[in-house]
Amino acid sequence: MTETGSSEIPASSPRAENPRPVSPDLPATGGRQASLDGLRAIAAFGVLLFHVSIETGTALREGFLGGVLARGEVGVPIFFTLSGLLLYRPWARAVLEDSPEPDTRVYLWKRLLRIMPAYWLVVVVALLLWGGAHRGDLWTWTEMLFLLHNYDIDHWWYGLGPQGLGQMWSLSVEVAFYLTLPIMAAALRAFATRGGASVATRARRLLIGLAVFGGLSYIYTIFEFHPDYRPWMNIWLPRSWTFFVPGMMLAVVSVWARTGAEAPRRFGRAVHASTGSLWLIAALAYVIAATPVTGARFVGIDGMWTGLFEQILYTTVAFCLVAPAALGPERGGLSASVLGGRTMSYLGRVSYSVFLWQFVVLYLWRDFTGQATWTGDLILNFVPVAGLTLLMAHLTYRYVEEPARRLIRYVAPRPHPAKEAALQPAP
Repeated sequence: MTETGSSEIPASSPRAENPRPVSPDLPATGGRQASLDGLRAIAAFGVLLFHVSIETGTALREGFLGGVLARGEVGVPIFFTLSGLLLYRPWARAVLEDSPEPDTRVYLWKRLLRIMPAYWLVVVVALLLWGGAHRGDLWTWTEMLFLLHNYDIDHWWYGLGPQGLGQMWSLSVEVAFYLTLPIMAAALRAFATRGGASVATRARRLLIGLAVFGGLSYIYTIFEFHPDYRPWMNIWLPRSWTFFVPGMMLAVVSVWARTGAEAPRRFGRAVHASTGSLWLIAALAYVIAATPVTGARFVGIDGMWTGLFEQILYTTVAFCLVAPAALGPERGGLSASVLGGRTMSYLGRVSYSVFLWQFVVLYLWRDFTGQATWTGDLILNFVPVAGLTLLMAHLTYRYVEEPARRLIRYVAPRPHPAKEAALQPAP
């Protein structure tokens, strides 16, 4: 759900003034990265397939296929890892390159214009269609429009949100991450830079600090179940730190590699060379997650241990998928060739609106065809729902997302062209 361009690059930095010649095998840390767009496309359509398979009942059936389909929600942790990577990179750059930190006001305006206009459109449509007696409820509109519904533990709807908006719990988590990231980055910077530390020491301290944040997710999950189980805590930000943190760590490593340090460059080359192996590990972790080790299907978190296993396995899947694209060169290699094509790049660009519209389209389709819940053929439902969702996503991207993004110029003037060019990845 996060744009793959590093849009928070400081307008002025030592690297902008005196760009350092870099090797073409270094990871890109600016500009649009097509391979990351491809990952966003996979995550978005994976979540769509998961939701269709639940609604048709396919994911609830016994057997291997049902188990695999029932864990398509792993697309959400992949989105979170991408957000950690892309949004934390400017702060990592500020720590490791002694450049100015991102302007928090501009950063928040960019997030607002990137996320909210298209989201507001979908909320209005869904509540008008299915809000029922609550269409006139000011509090319902307030908590949905401002993504506060995760914190309402006594809501009127069944599940994670009103009809057509059940997936928006994860967007609420995203927004909580956006709002707290500057605070998190400030704490990490204070820890990393104390005592006039070297670049290598600062990088290692950032990684240590991030590991602590990731570890807190698991402590938080244990706390959910003691002394009593509080299921509403499953959809609050701390449980998902374990998914954001790997992306933030990859941001640190990618920026560190471009300072000339050999250790992160060697690590990046090893990751790039092991793309196939990492993807295989991701696939195996996903298959394990499809077993009862992560609990029963479609019932949320049904136990502390299953919740912890789910976090570990989903984190593994997200890291192993994102790392080769994050640390590999923009051109060349398995990751770029598979994920960086024109079609995947396009699907990645419209993936946010695919995420937003999928339940509205799915429920309208099932109403049109007269299908009861948990019935129907998976393929005969997925193909038209995916096609119609993609159409709505294309229109929303063109007429809502892009015009809203162009408003950014009024809150964040672009840097001088020469400086902007210096910040782009080497060809």
